[in-house]
Order: sequence, then C-alpha cells, then structure tokens
Amino acid sequence: MSAITDAQAMQMAIAEGARGRLSAPPNPWVGCVVVRDGSIIGRGFHVRPGEAHAEVAALAEAGDAAAGATAYVSLEPCVHHGRTPPCTDALVAAGVKRVVFALEDPDARVRGAGAAALRAAGIEVVGGVEAEAAAESLLPYLHHRATGRPFIVIKAAVSLDGKIAAADRTSQWITGEEARSDAHGLRAASQAVVVGSGTALADRPRLTARGPDAGRFAQPLRVLLDATGRVPAEGPLFDMSLAPTLVVTTAQAEGSAVRAWKTAGAEVEEVGAGHGGGVDAAATFELLGRRGLLQALVEGGSTLQGSLMKEGLADEVVLYTSGVVLGDGAVPLWSGLAVPSLAGAPRWRLVTVDRIGDDVRTVWRPV
Repeated sequence: MSAITDAQAMQMAIAEGARGRLSAPPNPWVGCVVVRDGSIIGRGFHVRPGEAHAEVAALAEAGDAAAGATAYVSLEPCVHHGRTPPCTDALVAAGVKRVVFALEDPDARVRGAGAAALRAAGIEVVGGVEAEAAAESLLPYLHHRATGRPFIVIKAAVSLDGKIAAADRTSQWITGEEARSDAHGLRAASQAVVVGSGTALADRPRLTARGPDAGRFAQPLRVLLDATGRVPAEGPLFDMSLAPTLVVTTAQAEGSAVRAWKTAGAEVEEVGAGHGGGVDAAATFELLGRRGLLQALVEGGSTLQGSLMKEGLADEVVLYTSGVVLGDGAVPLWSGLAVPSLAGAPRWRLVTVDRIGDDVRTVWRPV
C-alpha cells in the first residue's frame, strides 16, 4: 500500500473538522490528522468552544509517536491565548517535524502568525494544500471574518411554479416530510434563524432545529424583524424554554410592544429603518455579526427575502421545490424585486442539486 499523500491526509483533516460543524461555532470547525511513516497515528476535531482544538486532540491520540511526525490541519494553527492555549505551542512541544495546513486563518489574531511561529521553532510548514475544499467547508467562518457579518442563507419551500403559499395564504405543507427534515439540518448549521413580522404572524413558528442530532448543538438564536411592534409577545417564538429570541425593531415600535417582548424574556435591539420603513436589514446582520454569529438562515417571508435579494445581502439560496402547482393569486417567492430586463437580471450559479424524497433541493450562490 502506497504512503498517504499530503492531499489525501488533508482531505481527512477537513472531514474531521466537519464533525464539529454543528457544535464548534462561533469557533471554526477545524480538523487535524497526524501522520508518521505513512500511517495515521492521531485524529482530532474541535468539538465546541472551550474544549481542545483539533491539533491538541489529534496529538493526544498520537501520544509520544507524534515526535517526528507530520500534522495536517484544515486551518492555520492558532498562536494566541483564548479559552485554550495556542496550538502552535502544542505542536512544538509534541516535537512534530512538519505542519501542513490548508488555509491561512483570516482572524486578525492569527493571519500568518501561526505559520511564522512554527517556522521560528524549526518546523517545516507547508500551506495551501486542498485550500479550495477547506474554503468550501469553512465558508461561513471565512465570510464572517472577511465581512463582519454572518453568511446569509435564504431558504424557501416553493411550488413547481415558484410560489411559497396558496392564494388563501396556506403553506403547510408544500414539500414532503423528507425535505422538511432536511431543512432542520440547515437550522442546526446556523447560529441564527431570521423571520419577518408577516411570517411570525401567519405561521407562529418555533424556529427550532429538531431531529436526532438536536442534543449535539445549541439551538440557534431566533431573530424576529418587527419595525413597528406588530407581533404580540406570545406563542412558540416567545417561549424561551425552546430557544432564545432576539427582536430587532426600530424607533417606530410602540413602547408597550417593546415592554411585552422584554417581559417575555426576549432581547430587543433597535436599529434604523430601512427602505420602505422596515427594519434596516444591513444593520441587522452587522449586529448579528458583532455577536459572532457565523451563519444566519432567513426563512421568511416573501418581503424580507425579496429585500435581501434586492440589496445584494443574500450569500446563498436554498430552494426545496415540490411538484405542486399553486397558480394565479398564490404568494410569489420574492416580492419587491424589480428586474426591468433580462440583460440586467442578477445571475446565480448552481452549486448542488439533490433529490430529497419527492422534492428537489437546489443550492445557488451569486455569480
């Protein structure tokens, strides 16, 4: 059997990191494998904040055999003291002779300093191995560090003719059980689930992530955008035993509504008004970014999602398309989005397409 290559080992490290995708945020989900004489002697991933980073976990599994080995890490090792000591110190202390990483960490506390510290200690350092695969895995983290706001994912269940509710405004359920279950995975992978006041009033959603993995991660923050205080402080969205809720509002909101939200246990933040008098979406996501939230899932409704598309804030669109046809008078996927001509229409590229039960899930990103 041939010795493992750098690319193969890094692919394994990226896969290890993905095991922490639901629980590591707001930290990046990093993986590490330690290889000696062509064999893997240690594996590790960052499980959750405050616990061992991937390098430390992999080195612990490798034990004394790590001396003289190569460590493969999906993100540049950290060099700063946070909740845990620097991973560069652990690698040096273990006596590894070589460190291979996929991506430079864009965090201001690292950004090349980790690699420099390892080289200063006499360790051979190689960067950029399987960088594209690692960047795809860590996309929300990289986006947050680059922009200061979460990676914004729009999710919708749509009919074959592109509608999200029938003429009578009923929408449960356009897609099948398998697609709805799959969508809970999107919630679990997000640190915030965002809805507008119209959706909150019409659907009375819980906005929690449910499924067999629910105990492995913290429930996402439920974020309600309500500029004027339309949504009463009642129902599942204001049941704090299910998950925390943040209401983002404006100075237009009635004081009684704000007091009721706070009495129910919700946090309330005020931002400026956006176009049309609603909550300023850009300011809202900047607020979420300052909280360290890496991914925000926007579930509804047509007006909110349309405004994000119009303002160019959406980073990804996930559509679950069913075979039902809802016809004239049904609610369109997005409203308020004027496109005068095909020549000037925004273009999105197809990332993935999958059959989920009797429905189809497509993932799109801006060209």
